[in-house]
Amino acid sequence: MKSESVNKAIGSSATVLTGADTDYDSLLALIGDARFVLLGEGSHGTREFYRERARITQRLITERHFTAVAVEADWPDAYRVNRYVCNQSDDSNAEQALGGFKRFPTWMWRNVEVLDFVDWLHDYNGTLMPQLPKVGFYGLDLYSLFTSIDEVLHYLDKVDPEAARRARTRYACFDHFRKDSQRYGHAVGIGMSASCEEAVVTQLRELHVQAEKYLQHNGADATDAFFYARQNARLVMNAEQYYRTMFSGRVSSWNLRDRHMTETLDALAQHLSHALPEPAKIVVWAHNSHLGDARATEVGQLGEWNVGQLARQLYGERVVLVGFTTYQGTVTAASDWDAPAQRKRVRPALAGSYEELFHQTGIARFMLPLRGNNQATQALSQPHLERAIGVIYLPETERQSHYFHANMPQQFDAILHFDETHAVKPLELGSHWETGEAPETFPVGV
Repeated sequence: MKSESVNKAIGSSATVLTGADTDYDSLLALIGDARFVLLGEGSHGTREFYRERARITQRLITERHFTAVAVEADWPDAYRVNRYVCNQSDDSNAEQALGGFKRFPTWMWRNVEVLDFVDWLHDYNGTLMPQLPKVGFYGLDLYSLFTSIDEVLHYLDKVDPEAARRARTRYACFDHFRKDSQRYGHAVGIGMSASCEEAVVTQLRELHVQAEKYLQHNGADATDAFFYARQNARLVMNAEQYYRTMFSGRVSSWNLRDRHMTETLDALAQHLSHALPEPAKIVVWAHNSHLGDARATEVGQLGEWNVGQLARQLYGERVVLVGFTTYQGTVTAASDWDAPAQRKRVRPALAGSYEELFHQTGIARFMLPLRGNNQATQALSQPHLERAIGVIYLPETERQSHYFHANMPQQFDAILHFDETHAVKPLELGSHWETGEAPETFPVGV
């Protein structure tokens, strides 16, 4: 289809976003009675993606009674935020509550937009009647191996000191790795150290066996406390496998991680539903690469699956997948793992990409529904390049590092496009962030 026809098809189906309160009326209509709304992002460092996800989430909470926000973040760090927004914390403000996010990349959750949303969620929960459940904030990821070990031990110290002693003996398997998860994975992967698999599986199994006993502790809070501890123990088990396999191939470790995130989402939905008159509704914030159906992408053809695919297989029409894209602007990202955050200039999208097609419409911001057989889904049904910027952005290897082929109408139920976007502002601004942006004359060729 010629580009003029594609532009016309997109324009006829798109809803222009103006910043008005009614911007997402059409998206909420598309969402309908869905229980799971997965809101993506084309990068981990774009202000508009965070801000607009927050706007949509606020409407889902206030108008559709969603009861939780689950994010691409570590379980214990996010649970500290959960305690704060539910008024169960010693933290005096949102910035303190976000203090658990110390692992690279800290700007993903310690940024101005997340701070504002956490403030809003805390204040909203404060308006609810005491008998009503609060809207929680939870993490889905599995990188917190050692923090989660500490949380399991802290829980057992309170409810069963003898079990805590046994747990310390099992988890001592990790002691000589100095809380370096990748060091553990590498040592096991090359045969320099024995695996801790049996120890972590045994520990999780013992928690399950003792569930009835532990649920008698702490009164009304026992169920939440046990759920938090059990999820930490399950995270330790899955993280051990993840780090042990990450040196054997990207697909296997990727699949382990996204399976863990999906299982956490499902466990959270079941846990929250017990205290509600109807099944819990959850908003998920994560990268497009996790939330768009992997079966519609070239990486899916190589054997990867992701949360979006698994959620569709689990929940069917009860899940809605929403992607976010940009054509150009700035982004907060690093040049290498554990490198400083920088405000980098995002090159204009490559020719032939979905992002370039959206740019050619001349519409600065829009929502495009991709369900059903409308003009837009027909026009975009052939695979195109799609950009993905994670915590690392390497403009000098743009095509190789940040693009893959996808069939967007099969990948997402809707797309939000923001033609020019801006870097999210970290709460801690280092000197590298201010000097990291390339000048306007930076080369834009492939």
